[in-house]
Amino acid sequence: MTVLEVKNLTKIYGQGENAVVALDHISFTVKKGEFVAIVGPSGSGKSTMMNLIGGIDIPTEGSVVIDGKDIYSLNESQRAIFRRRNVGIIYQFYNLIPNLTAQENIMLPCLLDHRKPDYEKMETILHMIGLTERKTHLPGELSGGQQQRVSVGRALINDPAFILADEPTGNLDSKASREIMDLLTLANKKANQTLIVITHDEKIALQADRILTISDGKIIRDEVMKA
Repeated sequence: MTVLEVKNLTKIYGQGENAVVALDHISFTVKKGEFVAIVGPSGSGKSTMMNLIGGIDIPTEGSVVIDGKDIYSLNESQRAIFRRRNVGIIYQFYNLIPNLTAQENIMLPCLLDHRKPDYEKMETILHMIGLTERKTHLPGELSGGQQQRVSVGRALINDPAFILADEPTGNLDSKASREIMDLLTLANKKANQTLIVITHDEKIALQADRILTISDGKIIRDEVMKA
């Protein structure tokens, strides 16, 4: 089952002689349960791709289809709701709300949808990420690794079509980095959670089922690492 289909995705900034092609007709698919790593040097187009896959930016050309829905057929408000419900995004710098507790940050996608919190599921996630005893702490009272654990919990709460992680360990020490990747690979293997990780870390990329290498806005390699 395909959960993500990217077709001829193109992003051009500027016009005429000043035009810069950030992404150049990229196409690929991701199947349910896959762990895909996207790698490439700075300026290769990785961040642009993430923003387009996540529905944060608008492509110049092409489409992004998530669970059968072309997200760019939606207006901005509809796309924001769809993204919140169907894509679990993890950022390098956590993006937590500073005046909300750990558990409130995790439940934020549900609260924004005005849905009744599933406290049983919340407790399961808190146990999984190892923060049961710190669920009432504010982000400023947590370490960087603990804050990223909250981000992982927030990404999982809606059972998304896939988790999209942008350099999820880029702001962490080696111990915290291993712990975050252990959590993400646990979700991938045990819960069949589809995982797309944008990273410059070769060790992280080598854990993936597939590695997409981007250079100058194009996919130059698509390597299957694990059958």
